[in-house]
Amino acid sequence: MLSVFASLTNRSGSEQPGNAAAAWGQSSRTILLDTSVIIDGRVSDIAKTGFLPGTLLIPRFVLNELQYIADSADSLRRARGRRGMEVLAELQKISAVSVRISDIDVEGVREVDDKLVILARQMKCPILTNDYNLNRVAELQGVTILNINELANAVKSVVLPGETMGIQIIQEGKELNQGVGYMDDGTMVVIENGNKFIGQTKAVTVTKVLQTAAGRMIFARPDE
Repeated sequence: MLSVFASLTNRSGSEQPGNAAAAWGQSSRTILLDTSVIIDGRVSDIAKTGFLPGTLLIPRFVLNELQYIADSADSLRRARGRRGMEVLAELQKISAVSVRISDIDVEGVREVDDKLVILARQMKCPILTNDYNLNRVAELQGVTILNINELANAVKSVVLPGETMGIQIIQEGKELNQGVGYMDDGTMVVIENGNKFIGQTKAVTVTKVLQTAAGRMIFARPDE
């Protein structure tokens, strides 16, 4: 993965700490990226929409962690790391965003998450992540978090009890006689007495909408 690592560095333009200060003082917003959100991959799709103005800043220690994962002996971790490298390369091709790799570091701190939080506090900029633990730690220290999972939940379709929609019921639910289907945005719909309609697209009426930490869940019953 060394050649990919070098390619990313050369195209992004590595910064020395002294030169970075001028860039961070610009009026455009700087957003720190953590490893998890790069591997996740959705950041590139969001960037294409233009909803991430400013500079996406990847510290060298984040890139090093990504390379370490990409070189892992574990095949799953290796695939995740290489996917992250591909996402970075894709981000650099998007004209709507500026991607910058910086040599900035935090002395005396070993953990990547701790370094990101300290940098975000010093630079007064947000961290883009989907890591729950980093989210909580950063918020406790007054750092702004842009959580992609929260964004995904926020833009899901809004439905209210009493509304009718068509759902393909694809499997049984956890409770007796339940069926389960999904809306186009991935929201789970649990259908009362829906197990007998598995494999069919059925008109259902929403009975309850439940918002949980894991996302939104809709309960419904088949229309008679």
